[in-house]
Amino acid sequence: MARSRTHHPNIVVLLPCYNEAATIGSVVQGFRATLPDAAIHVYDNNSTDGTALQAMLAGAHVVRERRQGKGHVVRRMFADIEADIYIIADGDGTYAPGDAEELVRTLLTERADMVVGTRRGVHADAGRQGHALGNRLFNLLYRTIFGPDFTDIFSGYRAFSRRFVKSFPAVSAGFEIETEMSVHASRLKLPVSELELDYGRRPEGSHSKLSTFRDGAKILWMFAMLMKETRPFAFFSAISGLFMLASLGFMTPVLAEYFETGLVSRMPTWVLSTALMMISFMLFTAGVILDSVARARAEQLRIHYMSLETLSAAKLPDREPAPALRAGRGKADAA
Repeated sequence: MARSRTHHPNIVVLLPCYNEAATIGSVVQGFRATLPDAAIHVYDNNSTDGTALQAMLAGAHVVRERRQGKGHVVRRMFADIEADIYIIADGDGTYAPGDAEELVRTLLTERADMVVGTRRGVHADAGRQGHALGNRLFNLLYRTIFGPDFTDIFSGYRAFSRRFVKSFPAVSAGFEIETEMSVHASRLKLPVSELELDYGRRPEGSHSKLSTFRDGAKILWMFAMLMKETRPFAFFSAISGLFMLASLGFMTPVLAEYFETGLVSRMPTWVLSTALMMISFMLFTAGVILDSVARARAEQLRIHYMSLETLSAAKLPDREPAPALRAGRGKADAA
């Protein structure tokens, strides 16, 4: 059985950054003011504008991650740092550091493994109209495929328990990492919560790294891959249905001619329709088999998750202002 911790929780703040020199200093200072004893780790992803220096001057531990992409950075952070509570945010200043305390309080009082700071007004101020439309469509698609657990799967402001961090596979490379986090929680039916927070504007000189079409295509591909891995029966059944419809479309006129004349004059069409029907049956069978495999994998992930330590209710902070939250430094100094 998992041991219960009885000390005050150690809190770390994790900030993945790429060319955020204009904002990272104020972001680090904001988190230091909100959680004065928390360890703040900035992972610089090959910035060329002095982001690492500004973060160091503001008092953060700085590590360089050479593999380009937010997913690579998050995977490195989660592997490097040992703590009880993890807060992850962007270094661009769009998320208010002062909201971190409420994220932690919600995580503790609701005994959640992840709290997502949903962005108030993001659809009205997403930088570009393409981003706003993409947010709506992808959130709707997520709820359709994976369930109604989340309303803002792209929020980069989140708090996690150690259980979540150390059981999260993190296979994504880029901005689709937030989608993977959400699917992981939905797949294992982990306790999660959402907290609506203000979403700020980027200051002058700070620019979004998102590409509406390129990153949108990556996220859509990640949706398909995650559905294949977590819901293979639905995934392969949908493809099987498409092949069956195509087969019936080619087969129907051939059968109609056969019943009228007793002849099959379009033999290639008949062979093609038969082949498509066989492929449909094979895909359906693959979905049935892989569904059992996916269930077994989810069970193993759940067992691993349950083997990790959790915080004891006896030492949760009281419902008081900021002084009641005693943050500790991460056990690993990744500087």
